[in-house]
Amino acid sequence: MIGRLSGVVLEKQPPFILIDVNGVGYECQAPMNTIYNLPEIGHPITLHTHLSVSENAHTLFAFYSLEERRLFRELIKVNGVGPKLALAILSAMSAIEFVQHVHHGEVSTLVKIPGVGKKTAERLIIEMKDRLKEWQLDTSSTSEASTNVSPIINSKANLSEAISGLVALGYKPVDASKAISKLDDDSLPAATLIRLALKNMM
Repeated sequence: MIGRLSGVVLEKQPPFILIDVNGVGYECQAPMNTIYNLPEIGHPITLHTHLSVSENAHTLFAFYSLEERRLFRELIKVNGVGPKLALAILSAMSAIEFVQHVHHGEVSTLVKIPGVGKKTAERLIIEMKDRLKEWQLDTSSTSEASTNVSPIINSKANLSEAISGLVALGYKPVDASKAISKLDDDSLPAATLIRLALKNMM
């Protein structure tokens, strides 16, 4: 089991990131809250990881905080929630926000996440409520997006990358395109566009 990576950020193509660890590139999938906190390309980073093994692939998921990884591991224990849906949940909201929605039984908020229907939302609340009863979170690790964003190279490429990122998180291409176009600002980095789009969609 690979539990942590310390290396240099090589690529950021949400939700995928590539980390160089002593010459070996590790491709990981990460929730948007982790990607917001990544430094610029070429800078060092330490991430907590979870290796998911299936019949078709070995997928490495990376998290900025231990709390985020812990919640991911709790989520995939819920019946009907796999790694992809857990990633979508942690991209749509911070760990502390999810805990608050569960404690308050807010089904209407959870169903806005792609892949989460009413039954899944209700199951999440029922199964997670007791598990999260004593939950303690470091709110500093689930803060707003980091100011360390990648330089803007091509605005059109950023728009396309942002739409692709939303689609990879489970949103329909039409909905992803609409969400990005509503922002009316093609000068922002892809990660920032995704963050704003997700905020508006919730």
